[in-house]
Amino acid sequence: MVYELPDLPYAYDALEPTIDARIMELHHSAHHQGYVDGANAALDELERMRESGDFEGIKHVKRDLSFNLSGHVNHSIFWENMSPDGGGEPSGELAAAIDEEFGSVDAFRSEFGEAAKAVESNGWAWLFYEPVGDRLVVGQVESQNRLAHQGAIPLLGLDVWEHAYYLQYENERGEYVDSWWDVVDWDDVAARYDDARTEE
Repeated sequence: MVYELPDLPYAYDALEPTIDARIMELHHSAHHQGYVDGANAALDELERMRESGDFEGIKHVKRDLSFNLSGHVNHSIFWENMSPDGGGEPSGELAAAIDEEFGSVDAFRSEFGEAAKAVESNGWAWLFYEPVGDRLVVGQVESQNRLAHQGAIPLLGLDVWEHAYYLQYENERGEYVDSWWDVVDWDDVAARYDDARTEE
């Protein structure tokens, strides 16, 4: 097994009332575990193909690997982007970069929130650091991996697949998106921003 389910950095009930414990338990132990299992299964199938020299069906296996590995990476960042001590405002260089790119933190929240609410079907809203332009970009990622920005480094992600909120918010995705800011761990986002710029 190459990929493993990471432990959450807090208890399943730690983000209540924003996200209830049952959602967190199912989301982490069932959905995220499913992406880990799917990525490992795709790697096993690729190894069999390499050993046999028979690559019939490789397109399907590569698609499975892309989908499941993206799901694993997305969720691994998502858990760390949140904290029971989250909320508030960004500070330091991250806050300055948000002000420069979006005009203000409130303007950023508005764009990011609307992007999340408008994701078609299932997917994510992301704040990326885009190294070619040395700038921050808000993006939508459909499913786990479609419409992703090539080369961009994910800093802050919001899962808007229905399994992330439906048990608590039912079909009110907008209410979930608006509430989620209360658990955003800006220290984690700032550390990712610093690391991304250092990697240039």
